[in-house]
Amino acid sequence: MQMLPRFSVIGAGSWGTALAVHLSFSGYMTTLWAHDSRHIAAMKTARENVKYLPSVPFPKDLFIQEELEVAISHSDIVLLAIPSHVFKMTLNRIKPFLRSQQIILSATKGLTEEGGLMSDLVKVILPDHPYALLSGPSFAKEVAMHLPTTVTIASDDPICARDLANAFSKNVFRVYTSDDIIGAQIAGAIKNVLAVAVGISDGLGFGANARAALIARGLEEMKRLCLVAGGQLKTVMGLAGVGDLVLTCTDDQSRNRRFGLAIGQGKSQHEAQESIGQVVESVSTSLLIQKMISDYRLDMPIISQVYHVLHCNLSAKEAVKNLFSRTLKAEV
Repeated sequence: MQMLPRFSVIGAGSWGTALAVHLSFSGYMTTLWAHDSRHIAAMKTARENVKYLPSVPFPKDLFIQEELEVAISHSDIVLLAIPSHVFKMTLNRIKPFLRSQQIILSATKGLTEEGGLMSDLVKVILPDHPYALLSGPSFAKEVAMHLPTTVTIASDDPICARDLANAFSKNVFRVYTSDDIIGAQIAGAIKNVLAVAVGISDGLGFGANARAALIARGLEEMKRLCLVAGGQLKTVMGLAGVGDLVLTCTDDQSRNRRFGLAIGQGKSQHEAQESIGQVVESVSTSLLIQKMISDYRLDMPIISQVYHVLHCNLSAKEAVKNLFSRTLKAEV
């Protein structure tokens, strides 16, 4: 009889917690780890993540573990659900505790602090471990509530992607597989910055016409960068691309959209960050993507205007003016 895989979820924010709840509810031995001992103690007491995912009770067999070595040693698959800026540090931290061929699955969206891909870091730091990433339109709360969700797992190893898809596809959670690990990562990073653009527009009161235009033209910008970086068009037009983009731009469960809304309504970046209470990946990601735009010499005006708003003190209204004063051309 084949044994079921065991999961360690590293990171107990809303996303890591939701995935841990899904896996445990699906019958897998699942351990959830967080870096903050007080957070661990609170979750053990309440049997829910009051801080990041309130009103979602933990399955009785979901283990909460404060010792990283213990959490990892009890698993076959290590699922990383952590902010992008601590991704490298976390890889180095877990490395001494990993067993041979333990699978690394990333649910982190964004780029490394140096502007590279998470997968490249894994290849350097953990070269002997199969690696995959999970991406697509998936709000944590809805996953934890067992609402219908469909995502993509991408990997250079098709057997790894297939096995993970089979493991995750339980109840109304469905997983497609992809071999485009580059495109999935680029799309997952860009959609957060575009969500800020749409949030700013809605915060300024510009309405549905502007929102639809930003999503459509933003998708074109996503395609340009994905393709030149080595990704595939089918990824841009799939769940990890347009699917995640539409979700993140149009629903207020998105932190990046809410961040843009606050800026469009006149709040400072600090005030906007404070009101959300969690990491807003788009701030650092916009800086890194702007560098990629320059390196590849691409025309990505929406992303560039968000960058100037977040990092160059450009006002939101001036950014809109810049977009509408551009030379007219054929749609591509």
